[in-house]
This record gives sequence, C-alpha cells and structure tokens, in this order.
Amino acid sequence: MYARTTTMEAMPSSVDAGIAYVRDKVMPLLEGLDGYIGLSLLADRSSGRCIITSAWGSEDAMRASARAVEQVRSRAAEIFGGGSPTVEEWEIAVLHREREAGDGACVRVTWANVDPNQVDAGIEVFKAALPAMQELEGHCSASLLVDRTSGRGVSSVAYESADAMERNHAEMDRLRGSVSGEAAAQIVEEHDFELLIAHLRVPEMV
Repeated sequence: MYARTTTMEAMPSSVDAGIAYVRDKVMPLLEGLDGYIGLSLLADRSSGRCIITSAWGSEDAMRASARAVEQVRSRAAEIFGGGSPTVEEWEIAVLHREREAGDGACVRVTWANVDPNQVDAGIEVFKAALPAMQELEGHCSASLLVDRTSGRGVSSVAYESADAMERNHAEMDRLRGSVSGEAAAQIVEEHDFELLIAHLRVPEMV
C-alpha cells in the first residue's frame, strides 16, 4: 500500500473553505480512479497547516493518478490561500486501528530520519511499540509511512480528543524517545492536528 501526502500552508481563515473543497470536489474525483483506497485530512486551524493524505493499492496506481489530481490540487491550493503545496509519496509500512476515530479526534504527527539501510529495523521497532500505544487513554490508531530511498518516515497517532492527547503527553514523549532511540532515528518535527476527514480505508497492516 502507498500514500501521497499534500501539505498546504494555508491562511487560517481559509481552512474551512479548503476542507469543504476537498470533501466535495477532490474526494469524488479520486473515488473514480483505479487503485484509490481513501483519504484523510489533518488541519491545525491556528497555523493553517493542512495535510491531505490519499492512499493507493499499489505504487503504480499512485503514480498513474498524479496527472489526474494536478488540477484539483492547484485549485485546492488557491482556496486554502497558501503557497505551493508540498507533495510527497510514501510506502505505508504500518497501520493499526484500535477503534474508529470520530468527531473531535486529534493526531500527533512525527517526522523522523533513519539510515536508509535501517528502515526495516525501524519499522519493527515501531510495531513493537504498538501495544504500549494501545494502552493509552483514548488511543484510536497508529500508522507509519516510509520512504526507503531517503530513510525518511512519518508516524501518525490518533486519539479520540484533544483532551485525551494532552493527558497522554508525558507518556507519548517517553514512547517517542524510546522508539527513536532504539531505531537510531533523528526526530525532525512533531505537530498536533485535528482529524477532519477520516476516510482512509487501508486494511490492517501490522
């Protein structure tokens, strides 16, 4: 399974209009493309940062869809009111759902780098940490996307509410430190988002 992420640095006042465009225009277009599995949208309303993730059944399907989405991506960037979007492609290495994320769910996203030769080892470290993540109050799901060529990875851990995520802050930091240390990963960035569209129909991958 593969995923394409499109990051928009939007005007905060334009975030709701952008979300509506993704829901009403982008999703129906993608649903007509071969290999499309689903879409999610994360947003930080205070900064305007938004991440749209589309999932695909194969790398070929993801690549074949690129031209079809160019126009709606450009229009989405106009509506969000930010600059040029950043587009990245990933392999979906891990996806585990403890429960469906409902209204009010939030996601902590962590970007990290490892030696490209250690990507598989890093994936196994992340998988081994899943039971500890599942024990945290309000935990919904966890995923890991990787770029094997560069050694880059991004994890997303969803919670049922912002309050649940905040209550688990210390334990999340401990787990992050443990996983990054064991995987010899360099943490690049961490950011919290609202989960505003949750339609990634990726099967369990653990």
